[in-house]
Amino acid sequence: MAVPPDFDLADFVRRTFAEDLGKGGDVTSNATIAEDMRFTAEMNARQSIVVAGIEIARQFFQELDPHVEAEVLAGDGDKLDRGATLMRLTGNARAMLAAERSALNTLQHLSGIATLTRQYVDAIAGTGTVLIDTRKTIPGLRVLEKYAVRMAGAQNHRMRLDDGLLIKDNHVAVCGGVAEAVRRAKQANTGLQVQVEVDRIDQIEPALEAGADRLLLDNMDPAKLREAVKVVAGRVPLEASGGVTLETIRFLAETGVNFISVGRITQSAPAVDIGLDYRQVG
Repeated sequence: MAVPPDFDLADFVRRTFAEDLGKGGDVTSNATIAEDMRFTAEMNARQSIVVAGIEIARQFFQELDPHVEAEVLAGDGDKLDRGATLMRLTGNARAMLAAERSALNTLQHLSGIATLTRQYVDAIAGTGTVLIDTRKTIPGLRVLEKYAVRMAGAQNHRMRLDDGLLIKDNHVAVCGGVAEAVRRAKQANTGLQVQVEVDRIDQIEPALEAGADRLLLDNMDPAKLREAVKVVAGRVPLEASGGVTLETIRFLAETGVNFISVGRITQSAPAVDIGLDYRQVG
């Protein structure tokens, strides 16, 4: 099943249903639809999308109706045109209608992230620069949101605070300077890579001399990024970050940086429009 390896799908489905169904379940469907009624539907894209979370969506239907017939027609990472069918379902009508919103909410959100991410990936195609995400995610959904980023062709930065040392401006301020912050991080002997954020060219050499393994070039325009690339001369990987948009990312990538991090691909991605449409059979 196409889900993140460190993700507890059963727990996620259980918690989501507890939130959506409450203690009484889908009282509308229970009141209006016979208990043994069957229902056939198609899950359709109502706009161009990149898919992420299709197997998770299917699991919602299977949880309430273990005998549901679910034909998955698209995979995570697929780019689909408007009108494309992602899944065909036949099963108990009450169960399918009760599961509909939880399945769609998840699929629409993750596919929204994948769709926006792919736009950024396409915008820097051929430059050699890699798009990466940030920790700007919805609490509790990070594993899924970063999975959606990977499905769209980008890479993940840190998953958690214990994945790597990233010295930012507040760390630098408390320590009294870039070099001192890096020195302390290296002396901690964590075995982790030490990355430091710099927003001025004159911070680069002190950071490198103190042992920084990677630099984050914060809010630098293309001219400054080119200067930074020249100063570093390949000694460590460089990441550009801060205020990156679809309109500017190509210019930043063409400066020669190795990575560009974009928080908005997870923080601000709009959900895509996917619907579950009743299909009459016979």
